[in-house]
Amino acid sequence: MGVLLVVMFIVFVAIGVPISFALGVVSFTGIASLGQIPNLVVFQKMFNGLNSFTLLAVPLFILAANLMNEGEITEKLIDCCNSLVGHLRGGLAYSNVLVSMIFAGISGSSQADTAGVGKIFIPAMEKQGYDKGTSVGVTAASSTLGSIIPPSITMVVYAGIANVSTGALFMSGLVPGILLGLAMMVVVNYSKRKNFPKCDRVPFKEVCRRTFQSLPALLTPIILIGGIVSGLFTPTESAAFACIYALLVGIFFYKTIKVKNLPRILIETMKLSSLSLFALATANALGELLAYYQLNVVVQNFF
Repeated sequence: MGVLLVVMFIVFVAIGVPISFALGVVSFTGIASLGQIPNLVVFQKMFNGLNSFTLLAVPLFILAANLMNEGEITEKLIDCCNSLVGHLRGGLAYSNVLVSMIFAGISGSSQADTAGVGKIFIPAMEKQGYDKGTSVGVTAASSTLGSIIPPSITMVVYAGIANVSTGALFMSGLVPGILLGLAMMVVVNYSKRKNFPKCDRVPFKEVCRRTFQSLPALLTPIILIGGIVSGLFTPTESAAFACIYALLVGIFFYKTIKVKNLPRILIETMKLSSLSLFALATANALGELLAYYQLNVVVQNFF
């Protein structure tokens, strides 16, 4: 039966069924076919898998990113990065990676990074003369930094499941994330043979002005990571602080967030966060099935 369930999962993934749904169907089918475990266990395991204070950080970090986008804080950050590297050959590609590195320290999510940065950079790069493959490829590659550079939702989830220090995980991902971002810039530099376009050099006074305007966004990663590592607040509390911070900055500093738009922002946040949370819930249900078949014992004996 175990082999049949594995084949079923592979078939579902091969035909394009989302992994979260494939996990859920396999879990329910496997437990229902046993007849010894109540079907209700599937839903109990799914609920218990999400019944964690730590996992509350997932939708909160995504909400913070959406508030940043709604408040045009992301645009200010992009303007700042463009003023620094836009005059180089392939400047928008450099700026894409640089913004993703900074935005990763705010959202902690690759999906939020792709949604927030991609919808601005991809059309802008195509308009300036980049081909679609390069525009999408650079954006997709740089968005992966959201799962490496702290605060990372992936690290928060792992810390909650494995019961390890979130601060230690964040510090372990900081240097590799920065090095990976720099490596992406090196790849962009070696692609000069494609004759990437470049922008005019921005005067130093204008660079200072744009940097000041994006200062709230630039300070956010420092505040969040510093607060978690120093023990001032937990990852979930830091995510809640990021939401309040982004909301206040958008309302009072940039004056771009309207109260009437908050319901729409919350709905978008729930849609985006449900992708990863539902996959985690179904994975917990699958864990009950694997425990019944004692897969851990089989793996230990195999190795």
